[in-house]
Amino acid sequence: MMTESPTSTSATKAKRDELYLNLTVPTLFRCPISMDVMKSPVSLCTGVTYDRSSIQTWLSQGHNTCPATMQVLPSTDFTPNLTLRRLIHHYLNQQQPLPSDISPASFPASSSSSSAKITRNEAINLIKNLARSSPVDSLLKILDFVRFSEENRRLIASSSDGAVSDMLEILRNSEKIEICEKIVLILECLLLEIEIKNQLCRRIVFGDFDYLSRFVFIFREGSLKSRISSAKILVSIAVDSDSQRKIAEKKGILNELYKLINEETEENAIEAGLSALITISSTSKIAKKEIVRLGTVQNVRKILSGPETVRVVTEKALEILELIATCTDGRGAISEDVECVTAVVKKLMKCSYAATEHGVAVLWSLCYLGRDKAAQEAVMKVNGLTKVLLVMQSDCSGGVRQMCGDLVKVLKVKNAKSCLASYDTKTTHIMPY
Repeated sequence: MMTESPTSTSATKAKRDELYLNLTVPTLFRCPISMDVMKSPVSLCTGVTYDRSSIQTWLSQGHNTCPATMQVLPSTDFTPNLTLRRLIHHYLNQQQPLPSDISPASFPASSSSSSAKITRNEAINLIKNLARSSPVDSLLKILDFVRFSEENRRLIASSSDGAVSDMLEILRNSEKIEICEKIVLILECLLLEIEIKNQLCRRIVFGDFDYLSRFVFIFREGSLKSRISSAKILVSIAVDSDSQRKIAEKKGILNELYKLINEETEENAIEAGLSALITISSTSKIAKKEIVRLGTVQNVRKILSGPETVRVVTEKALEILELIATCTDGRGAISEDVECVTAVVKKLMKCSYAATEHGVAVLWSLCYLGRDKAAQEAVMKVNGLTKVLLVMQSDCSGGVRQMCGDLVKVLKVKNAKSCLASYDTKTTHIMPY
């Protein structure tokens, strides 16, 4: 009869202890992403706490949202949650009573701590039986379930029971705005899984049913939160030029997305609107002309000239100007708005590398490619040559440096003496902007 070696027995015991710990540990001590006990808890600006390694992985993948709340992060900085770390340390080591100076109310609770109220099978059954249950209540439970963890989202997304298809069927058949809103909130969470993007693209954009009309309905009748989620879904499912064109051609889509940047003041809404307009208009000349006609240039000028906005909104505002400037109508609209050109120059090296590169591309399209004299004059009046020269000296990409070189040539010709004199007097003590 074979007996286990001491090493094997030890490993088995360790696994059993780890399993027991994971089953009994308070939810508050678990990372909302990995669902494991946090070793180094850190808190985002949203107040939600994660294990440092998990949230660093999430952010390094290009996400700019809080995984638990799906809020766009104005800052990706996080701070160590020392109180929670001390609580976990006491719990894991000796499970002593909490020190008298610490109570659970002394640190921020994760917004998802009470979210996992149903199991995976219950979530699937709720989706299947929505027609025979209270749809809004059931959808709220499913929404809590998919928001709770990456594992839950993956389970629903990979379900062989066709959970996503069932959700789309509900979206197709329901005329109630509150039901449609909950569906798009759930679908937005599921889009964190790559395979869902392609599935939704096939069904929503190229399927037999006109699902895009449901999105127009939500944009017109839904809450701001559901409109933002709808815009994000459109960005995710516009995976290639064909899907981008199909979405842009849907009557009402461009106009409703424009309203997010024209009528709303919440930065999340403006960012969502700009991102969607950029994505679905990037390969369509007709779409570019339409967003110019709607007044996008004037709205972007207000964004760039107004109070300080979060970095990502400024980047998106300059990016959409770069896109618009690739067509004749767009260059004309930007050049005619002198304040917009001025705002672009002032943003160079003021926000981020991405914002600066977008800004340089806009000026290059206007002043070098289009040889627009009004734009050149506007750039000169705010000492644009100096800014361009400073960008050239920075750690910019080769393409941006080449565009800066082209700009220097045309701006020198415009007024070489005054520009170079200005540059000579200002470069004796160049400081980063």
